Amino acid sequence: MRNGTGNLARQGLTRRTFLQGSAATGVTALAGGSVLAGCGDDEGSTREGTEEYDQAGIDWRAAEGQTINVAVIPATYFGNLLELIPEFEELTGISVNSEEIPPGEIRAEVIRDLSTGAGNYHTHAADPMYYPLYVANGWVDALEPYLDDQDLTNPEWFAHEDIFQMWREATQIDGVTYGIPYDGEVTVQVYRTDLFDEHGLKPAETFDEFRSNAEAMHVPDDRLWGAALRGFPGAGQNMYIYPSLFRAFGGEWFDDGGNPTVNSDAGVAALEYYVSLLNDLAPDGVVNWNWPDIADAFAIGTLGSYIDAHSSAAVLQDEETSVVADSLGFARWPAGPDGRRVTSIWNWSFPINAAVSDDDKRATWLFIQWATSRETQVRTSYAFAGETKRSGVNRESIWDEDEHREAVDAGEGFIDAALTSLQEDTDLDWRPRVPEWPAIGDELAVLIQEALTGQVTPEQAMEQANNQIERILES
Repeated sequence: MRNGTGNLARQGLTRRTFLQGSAATGVTALAGGSVLAGCGDDEGSTREGTEEYDQAGIDWRAAEGQTINVAVIPATYFGNLLELIPEFEELTGISVNSEEIPPGEIRAEVIRDLSTGAGNYHTHAADPMYYPLYVANGWVDALEPYLDDQDLTNPEWFAHEDIFQMWREATQIDGVTYGIPYDGEVTVQVYRTDLFDEHGLKPAETFDEFRSNAEAMHVPDDRLWGAALRGFPGAGQNMYIYPSLFRAFGGEWFDDGGNPTVNSDAGVAALEYYVSLLNDLAPDGVVNWNWPDIADAFAIGTLGSYIDAHSSAAVLQDEETSVVADSLGFARWPAGPDGRRVTSIWNWSFPINAAVSDDDKRATWLFIQWATSRETQVRTSYAFAGETKRSGVNRESIWDEDEHREAVDAGEGFIDAALTSLQEDTDLDWRPRVPEWPAIGDELAVLIQEALTGQVTPEQAMEQANNQIERILES
């Protein structure tokens, strides 16, 4: 915990008591919130570290004295941001209370807050697939009024269109913006260059090639398996992998009449590939693995290749824990049968809670603008004073900078694979953008794992999934 919630923890309070107390009183500010020096009540403040934000030409003090509560996930890319919050507080006079909640829990916490109108969290790290649900229920505000407010936003300075297009579109519904991306990732192919050299292999251009490469490296008797993919059931687990396979194999979530079509030939073929790859060429137990398990297995030399988030490369580069740190290669997702590559459209973004006051909304917008601005993106990535440099910055212009490339380059082909995928391989319909997605995703995740573990065939899994989706849409 940092800032306000960290202070609460030291006072013997917990997140639960905060939520209960604020919901009961209707007060959104945390008792004991962190108002740091330089917020207007300390003489001699120099506002050190904020000079570049003055170039925005906006009134950063427009919400001075407000307190906002921000929920993020416990990840280094958010940790870098939280380290800079004292500078934001000094710049704006806004007090920020931050809380770190694991990904699986933050969705439930936020939905509970938004659906009840409690207003405990002014903004949060939002899953892009939840915006259709948020907007359908009026839980978050459209951001155009803030983007167009010249007192609060300088369009040229903020340069919203510098953020990767597909990430921006993932936070829009019917062309209206409801969130601003802060950090994200793309899915790339990771392989061991030493094994590729030994076997005369090249990065796979197709799924068939990815499998044949894995077969060439697969020597389980020597504790070396050819490939792995996430298998654990959940929104950020097997439903992070299967949608890319589904779309790359030509799958469409719905027909023109809005009826689900996951049981199509393409949907079954994608799951058959997933099942056979994990059962034939991956370590035992991979159906219960998430990305850290895969990255760790690769780092200790027991995997020849895998496909996952480009940010997992950070685990592989640590020479103290990775025996393959000098043999890292990266390439784009392989193409499906029709030549289509589909990477995830994953990002964490910040919306504004519709239930909070107008004054708090202005304060929240200033925080969002600050956090997602080019300046803060640089200061939390290659210019960050700490050891970890963010590789999921939101702006194309930063990816073009030599300093960023040098800071995050993890190995052979990394920059090209990540950047090209961000620009060309993301798919807005990677997952179905409907309000019912959370329930649909949960059903699919369970049935996909049942297929991976052999409890049902891929065809049976997709047939059951189609029936369940129909039921969800009709309810």
